[in-house]
Amino acid sequence: MDIISVVVVDDHPLFRQGVADSLAIDRSLKIVGQAAHGDKALEMIMHLRPNVAVVDVNLPGMNGQQITHEITSERIPTNVILMTAYDDGEQMLHAAIAGAHAFCSKDIQPDDLNKLVHTVSTGAYVMGGQMMDSKDYEIWLSKQLDSVRRSYSEPGSPFHPLSDREMEVLIRVVEGKSNKEIASLLGISHQTVKNHITSILRKFGVEDRTQAVVYALKRGWVKLNYEKRFQE
Repeated sequence: MDIISVVVVDDHPLFRQGVADSLAIDRSLKIVGQAAHGDKALEMIMHLRPNVAVVDVNLPGMNGQQITHEITSERIPTNVILMTAYDDGEQMLHAAIAGAHAFCSKDIQPDDLNKLVHTVSTGAYVMGGQMMDSKDYEIWLSKQLDSVRRSYSEPGSPFHPLSDREMEVLIRVVEGKSNKEIASLLGISHQTVKNHITSILRKFGVEDRTQAVVYALKRGWVKLNYEKRFQE
């Protein structure tokens, strides 16, 4: 029997332990770590490289979307299930763009979460209760983005508030590049990249990189590169 290693991340001790205990009942699942803080969670996942990480969206330090983005950017072989108490379409889109393999509400039944962990461990994606392989997921995400663009169209307002350099940085963020990779590609310092990203977040009025990507995609200012996003 193949053992699936799992890390559970949530800042509420009782909920986190409840998830871990529920999953541990299944002998094919092994809880290899737990974390309450986003930064610590990322360190743990990068060190342990579990098959699956069950991660709360709202965390102190790095949030769940940021953790997922870093895991995806660094090509860590861990498939993420993002959980939230506020289950809505926009958060699901944020999760998908960040690189999550699944998104679900915290009121999910224990048996359903168990099945979700098993499904995600195979490399499949589950969004909105729909299970997909990478090809179907690419099509699904494309349709979701097309839908939000149409619903958020701004005829006659094609202009963005970013400088040319900020737009260059944003495009690299959309491609899933890390700050270090962006600095190398653009020939600027790591701190300069961080400064540009801070400026982008401030201008867009959002809290993190994933939300900035959604904001720009909705308005058609950038496009998601599916070939790179789903490249094996």
